[in-house]
Amino acid sequence: MNDSSSSWIWCLPALPALMALGLGCSWLLGLEPAERVVARLSKLSFVVLLLGVGRAGLQMAERQWDSLHAAMGSPWFEVGNYGFELSLQLDLLSLPLVALTVLLAALIGSFSTRYLHRDPGYLRFFLLLQLFTAAALLLFMADGLDGLLAGWELVGITSVLLIAFFQTRPEPVRNALRVFGTYRAADLFMLLAVFLAHHGFHTASWAAMFSGQWPAHASAIEGHGLGWIAALLVMAASGKSAQGPFCGWLARAMEGPTPSSAIFYGAISVHAGIYLLLRVQPLIASSEAATVLLLIIGATTALLGTLVHRTCADVKTSLTYAVQTQLGLIFVEIALGWTQLALLHLVSHALLRTLQFLRAPSMLRDHHRVHAAAGGELEPTGAHWEQWLPKPLQLWLYRVALGRGFYDPLVDRLIIAPIEAVARMLRRLEPGPH
Repeated sequence: MNDSSSSWIWCLPALPALMALGLGCSWLLGLEPAERVVARLSKLSFVVLLLGVGRAGLQMAERQWDSLHAAMGSPWFEVGNYGFELSLQLDLLSLPLVALTVLLAALIGSFSTRYLHRDPGYLRFFLLLQLFTAAALLLFMADGLDGLLAGWELVGITSVLLIAFFQTRPEPVRNALRVFGTYRAADLFMLLAVFLAHHGFHTASWAAMFSGQWPAHASAIEGHGLGWIAALLVMAASGKSAQGPFCGWLARAMEGPTPSSAIFYGAISVHAGIYLLLRVQPLIASSEAATVLLLIIGATTALLGTLVHRTCADVKTSLTYAVQTQLGLIFVEIALGWTQLALLHLVSHALLRTLQFLRAPSMLRDHHRVHAAAGGELEPTGAHWEQWLPKPLQLWLYRVALGRGFYDPLVDRLIIAPIEAVARMLRRLEPGPH
């Protein structure tokens, strides 16, 4: 249902999208603006966005926290009896995440004006930051799985491009391609879920799939395919949040600049999967298999993240596995039906990790200062947990943690090596020019 008084909320994702388009056109035309101009335009756009989020909150408060809806009008894509209507929604779940996205993007933009000063990729970074902001707002404000998928894909591609930001070195590019491949494998689950929703229930909009408003919403569809959709969405969320079988890519993403690591892998991007799970939680609760799958993925990843975190030799990688641990715990909370606690955990975790990632370059210096002030002796943490375990088990867990769960060797041997072998065979069948 379209609400004419709420149609202005289209401006929220449209403003950063237009900013990204303007910066991209100037870059392609060779008219690269000065750093001061880029910084001021970026700050102005985020100030306007913050004012827009404040207006949305006031409007929802006046309506007794009823959700805001805005549609484009007539469907922009039609085939036979099927029409795709692009619409946005702001409710008690999406509003906090929209506000969090705008606030942290503004903080990262302000921090980056100094952090990336005189960097050759200065304009490229702010272009991708604006594009990411538009994509994240579209993801959180989408009125169904179709719109969410569009934002989901744009967030993924900006993530990959920022991992490869330092493109003159081979390692960032190699890791970005690895992350891209993992994203695409996980996105297949999302595409299948959207297909099954349309094929089985003829809808993918939140209003048709759920009755009531979050967090009191309930599933409004029934059928044999419901459990499959729930399980597929759990796997898609696991890919975006680096959980379960997709846990290996997050450490590789640390090749990008520290500000992008903060907003992508500490705050917004890795929590996109959790937002999806919170949105479709009634579907997951209606399927025992999907609930158990979510619980197992979250618990095992939290355990592995805790172990690996204790053996990391650098700050950013250590923070990465700490992030995975907390995301795993949030998965468990959603599986248990504690959705409001999970949302509170999400917001507080995003704020904390953003601060920690931004302070990562100076954290080692602070540690040395505290170490010197304590007379050169600091008590190790977590020793009381180790006393509960027998020595052989401690050594085995230490080896697993040092090998980071042996995730990459298993993926390389069981997935990547067979694919490369097939590619070499196909190359011999159709050789190229010499």
